[in-house]
Amino acid sequence: MYLHPRHGRAFDPAIQTTGEEMPIKFNMLLAQAHIAPKDVILIRHKDTRSDRGRSPYEMWRDDRPMFETYQSHQAIGNRSKFQRAPKWASFVATPDCKTLFVGMYDATYQGILEAERECPWRNGIVEPANSQDIYTINLDPAFQEFDGKLFIEWGDGTRAWVQRADHQDKVIVELRERFQEDPFPGFLNFSEPLSRIEFLPPGWISTLSSSKGVYLLTCPTTHEQYVGSATGANGFWGRWLEYCRTGHGGNIGLKSRNPSDYRVSILEVAGTDKVTEDILAMEYRWIRKLQSREMGLNRNG
Repeated sequence: MYLHPRHGRAFDPAIQTTGEEMPIKFNMLLAQAHIAPKDVILIRHKDTRSDRGRSPYEMWRDDRPMFETYQSHQAIGNRSKFQRAPKWASFVATPDCKTLFVGMYDATYQGILEAERECPWRNGIVEPANSQDIYTINLDPAFQEFDGKLFIEWGDGTRAWVQRADHQDKVIVELRERFQEDPFPGFLNFSEPLSRIEFLPPGWISTLSSSKGVYLLTCPTTHEQYVGSATGANGFWGRWLEYCRTGHGGNIGLKSRNPSDYRVSILEVAGTDKVTEDILAMEYRWIRKLQSREMGLNRNG
């Protein structure tokens, strides 16, 4: 197996061209492993029904056995798709909607789920007997060097989450030396929905927990704004967790609205020499600048 030369590794001459450089595609890797594309299906996991912390990406990152259990159980209605080929090229949608390769699996059909079971990635959900097909899946070691490092362009058809490799030769858009979460974008560029706050990369959480200051919540439905301040021991991240758990963080203006997945960003970071009174003064200054009392959701600030 070879990676693109810009990543410091040799590129197989068999898939080079003279003149202009051709895009590297996933089926080129299959050819190097002597695997026919007709023997491979491409699977992109993005399950919006999963509980928080148990998305396919999070299961793969934090608990691979659970992810593989998730993948090995498939709805009977999808049987024709999954039995189309003996090899499964597995991908997950990352939090920023990239498509990350997480393993090539040899898949063998075992039969139908015989007894009901509690779904491990959806609390309180019981999967009835005879509702799912069960597969035995085993990682192909020839592709393990690419697990968590290779990104493809899936295309616009994200609803078509199971595709044929011989019909869809995906372009490889990025190859990394190792798996790593995206770096923290910086305070001024940070912007995320509150629903993601609990599940940010660990490095991001560390940075946000150690920083205090003034933040902005924006309602995606009404576009109203709320200016708040983080002064507690766990900084921005600790304050935002209160919104995740209560929906309003104790704010009168937010209590008056239907629950919403507010988008949070940072307006100003307080220096380490600033005390609570300094941060509250910063907050009040932003409330006046943005007129978030007159035209926003600040009622008690």
